[in-house]
Amino acid sequence: MTPLARRRLGKIALNTVAVGVFLFAIFPVYWMVATAFKANDQIFTTEFIPFPTHFTFDHIDRVLSEGVAGNSIWVYMRNSAIVALGTVLVASAFALLAATAVARFAFKGRTAFLITLLIVQMIPSEALLIPLFLSVKRLGLFDQLLGLIVVNVGLTLPFGIWMLRTFVAAVPKSLEEAAWIDGASRMTTFWRVLFPLVAPGLVATSIFSFITAWNELIFALTLMNESSGYTMPVALRFFFGQRGTDWGGIMAASTMMTIPVIVFFLLVQRRMVSGLVAGAVKG
Repeated sequence: MTPLARRRLGKIALNTVAVGVFLFAIFPVYWMVATAFKANDQIFTTEFIPFPTHFTFDHIDRVLSEGVAGNSIWVYMRNSAIVALGTVLVASAFALLAATAVARFAFKGRTAFLITLLIVQMIPSEALLIPLFLSVKRLGLFDQLLGLIVVNVGLTLPFGIWMLRTFVAAVPKSLEEAAWIDGASRMTTFWRVLFPLVAPGLVATSIFSFITAWNELIFALTLMNESSGYTMPVALRFFFGQRGTDWGGIMAASTMMTIPVIVFFLLVQRRMVSGLVAGAVKG
């Protein structure tokens, strides 16, 4: 076999493996969407039905019209959006400033600070449930969306600092020094030179923060007392009842819950691409 044939065979094998991994990852999403449009007789059956024989919007109509636990589904969507967007804004801002300080300035205790971030990341969130519950209670943020935002910021901030630290450290300091020589202040250099170059990392951190806050269940269930303050993951629990499970309603609500995540990713992924080349050109 010639070297060219080996390379082609290797590419075919890698592409086959990539397609297999993609299908394995996308199948649960496809099954969720397909089940949302299946009739009950096709859901509760022992036969394998990969495609709905006829599409029905009964499950989506029921979720939209009847709501969940006495509230409209849009109430839970609104709460999730407030918590997720609030977490993204606050966590991204603090992570960027902290990552810049860690990557650009040498100060006493920097190594200990980074090790502490790793330790915090290794602690299961369930182990922090009681301490955070007591802290939120004492701060007067119990049963408030602001309390959920504060908790989610604390959960996502260590990862954001570590990721953005790598992006900031990869930016040559000579670019900032050139801006200083031209008379730019530190703040101007930060916004005009450093910020555009670390924008891809900021976008990646924002996506992580958004998905983490959007899908968070334990703290949203524990820190909220009134059902009107529940988020979408908590609302999905009400489809599980003593008399059975409403799989059609679960899949319909889950499909609706997935759409904002996709929209958010489509909105910010453009910034990830444009930020790769922005800021490195003088002037």
